Amino acid sequence: MNVRHRLHERNFPTAEESAAAVKPVERYGGADSSYRLAFVDERFLLREDLRPVRMQLELLKAEMIQREQHIESTIVIYGSSRIVAPDVAQARLQEARAGGDATAIRRAAAALDMSRYYDEARRFSQIVTQRSRTLDTPIYVVTGGGPGIMEAGNRGAHDVGGRSIGLNIVLPHEQVPNPYITPELCFQFHYFGLRKMHFVMRSIALVCFPGGFGTLDEMFETLTLVQTGKSRARPILLFGRAFWEKLIDFQHLVDCGVISPEDLGLFHYVETAEDAWARLAEHYGFDELGTITGEDYADDA
Repeated sequence: MNVRHRLHERNFPTAEESAAAVKPVERYGGADSSYRLAFVDERFLLREDLRPVRMQLELLKAEMIQREQHIESTIVIYGSSRIVAPDVAQARLQEARAGGDATAIRRAAAALDMSRYYDEARRFSQIVTQRSRTLDTPIYVVTGGGPGIMEAGNRGAHDVGGRSIGLNIVLPHEQVPNPYITPELCFQFHYFGLRKMHFVMRSIALVCFPGGFGTLDEMFETLTLVQTGKSRARPILLFGRAFWEKLIDFQHLVDCGVISPEDLGLFHYVETAEDAWARLAEHYGFDELGTITGEDYADDA
């Protein structure tokens, strides 16, 4: 070993090495023992007083791994976990018709109509993944990691051999990540707030498909951050004007004076994957050579 290598040797073992070196001691190996190293003692880490530490760890884990994986720019896809692929929706409609229940048939028919958004989310993710490969900094699709529109987003990137991110959340009912997320970019969160922070930290755009309470929560939090200047303005695209205008009368908010007329410019309606990409390409100049989407657009969260 030469002098240069000796000068850069570690003075202390890594935490992993220290944990591996600990020898079990029979007398102090029981469940009630406090002998374990603090950073490998799960019972200690899960104590109520350690919540701030757990929150910090939840922030740091996804941040550090994305840095290591060179993830600088993302496009977030929000949308319902209940919107299924057209083939699945068609099969459910046939099953409902066979059962003869009018209510079940009506709901299955509505689900089949909504399934077109699954295809749009999947195709949009394909377009983002393919076309951003020519940029100085690739753009990665990030979703909530579950089924429905989230699955479609990760699936589109997977279809074209790209990587994508899934930010899963622990829920009281069973929840597993969809099978299309890149494994090293599949995260699990306990805290909704930290998960939402990671959604926007690297995002250059947010694309909102039809959804329920969760989608609305995520969309309005981002709109609030931009409206109040807490976060830089970026494209916020709402897929399906008819759905959103029936759900939310934004003009009514202007007429009542609770938002400003210019706030209506914080978002834009789109109908197809191609429409969405065209608006992003116009905003960022993706068709121009040398477009940069990385650190220059990062948030100081």
